[in-house]
Amino acid sequence: MMTATPRQAGNVYWHRELPPLDADPAGEYTVEATSGRVSDPFLDRDAIWRECYGGLITETGRRVQQEIARLGGRYARIVDESIDVKHDDATSEAWLHGRFTYRLYT
Repeated sequence: MMTATPRQAGNVYWHRELPPLDADPAGEYTVEATSGRVSDPFLDRDAIWRECYGGLITETGRRVQQEIARLGGRYARIVDESIDVKHDDATSEAWLHGRFTYRLYT
């Protein structure tokens, strides 16, 4: 399991990072994202994680940016995440799927 906090440019803050002091809370929301798929039937869970984690975090940041704009916010802070490895046995592909809870700030 990767313990490093991802750093995204812009107005998405991750876990311990805090938005500016003038930010006002405007609600809590959830977004889901997936990484790209890797096709190697012999990859173990750790290898899938190493291959796919960066793509999942990038996609999550993109999705949260879209939600900030759609909801009229200025910042978002990821406060919780749940990430699972998914498999498609028919194609021998695996990927990461994440569910991220974030607080929106105006």
